[in-house]
Amino acid sequence: MGRAFEFRKGRKMKRWDAMAKGFTRMGKEIALAVKSGGPDPANNPRLRVAMQNAKGINMPKDRIEAAIKRASSKDESGYEEVVYEGYGPGGVAILAECATDNINRTVANIRSYYNKLGGSLGKTGSLDFIFTRKGVFKINPEGKDIEELELELIDFGLEEIQKDEDEDVWYIYTAFEEFGNMAKGLETLGIEPISSELQRIALSETEVPEELVEDVIKLIERIEDDDDVQNVYHNMK
Repeated sequence: MGRAFEFRKGRKMKRWDAMAKGFTRMGKEIALAVKSGGPDPANNPRLRVAMQNAKGINMPKDRIEAAIKRASSKDESGYEEVVYEGYGPGGVAILAECATDNINRTVANIRSYYNKLGGSLGKTGSLDFIFTRKGVFKINPEGKDIEELELELIDFGLEEIQKDEDEDVWYIYTAFEEFGNMAKGLETLGIEPISSELQRIALSETEVPEELVEDVIKLIERIEDDDDVQNVYHNMK
């Protein structure tokens, strides 16, 4: 069938792999949301957001419902949230948010990635001065006047609104403390976000020598590939 077939097959497998990881990640987020606020989305804002984000990556409805049911079971051990912080080659700050049912396994894995790939695992809170948490909402305003919308959203904690020309969507940024207010504000205005999450935004960037860039990328990708890792942030310029 030739190289063209193999290339298309390879790309398709990568998409399927990414989709499977996305579903696993959202399943864990749903479980954490249920653990923190119960299985009823009407009374659990975090679960509503998780379900919304799961739909945003085309996670089937039956898988979402199964994740909620599984998380509600008394026999389910559940996941714990933990953050690991460290430095990669060239002094790049790397922060990994994890959801794990075995902290000893997770920390051992994360430490091994740093050790093998030229980094060092730090203490919790060691990167607080580099990263700040922001609420990030991805929306399609559906023909609304952006200037008017911006004025309305200021009342709900809007800090910044930017358009992504490639995706033809808008990103809304709020302070960490205003995440819930913005979610309610968008609901009030009849706008259903494509996704909404708390992200870590780097306050400063580290410029890395060209010969170390690939090493940093290898470390970041290795951490991202770990099944217990939900999100990875870095400050490489």
